[in-house]
Amino acid sequence: MKNVLHIFKKELKSYFVTPIAYIVISIFLLITGWFFFSTFFLYNQASLRSFFSLLPITFAFVIPAVTMRLFSEEMNMGSYEILATLPLTFTEIILGKFLASVSFVCIMLIPTIIYAVTITTMGSLDWGPVLGGYIGAILLGALFSAIGLFASSLTRNQIIAFIIGMSICLTLTLIDKMLFFLPKSLLGLLEYLGAAFHFENIAKGIIDSRDILYFLTISFIALYGNHLVLQGKK
Repeated sequence: MKNVLHIFKKELKSYFVTPIAYIVISIFLLITGWFFFSTFFLYNQASLRSFFSLLPITFAFVIPAVTMRLFSEEMNMGSYEILATLPLTFTEIILGKFLASVSFVCIMLIPTIIYAVTITTMGSLDWGPVLGGYIGAILLGALFSAIGLFASSLTRNQIIAFIIGMSICLTLTLIDKMLFFLPKSLLGLLEYLGAAFHFENIAKGIIDSRDILYFLTISFIALYGNHLVLQGKK
């Protein structure tokens, strides 16, 4: 655990010593803030529904941009070879970077609490769906972080890592929106594979073990795939 924490601190700090963190957080807040406040008065409801409905598609672009450098940059600069010779296991390296990425997502979400505070000054806000929405956002962020890490381990090029990660995240986000193209026999399976479907369930304030299991399972598969890729590059 000591090694995991060391890598976690190193990676989280590296976000904020470069402009990456500030650029990504600013873009995220501009996009979500614009769409939230531009539609809030149209719905005329004391709800964060419009913010959470936009979150999966926004995360599908933002989080791969956050994770694309975690392995690609080290492989390109040659520092990965040094890291691999240290008394660290691949599991410790992956977990440290994964926790740093998830923590960054949590930090990115903190300023959005002002949306809820703003609503409470205008009406009575139901905090159940709000709490569920933020729990779902963290689980969704963890899932996309795991996918982004996997994509970053596949290539030395950060842009290619971003495109691969974004493509997978976007597919999981939109797959349940394209069900009308598919035969009925596949609807149940493909709906279950959709990350947005499970996120929307939690964002309603309904914490279902099936939705939690989905996020944990797909995140584990992505992290295990990351481990296999690093083993192959050893």
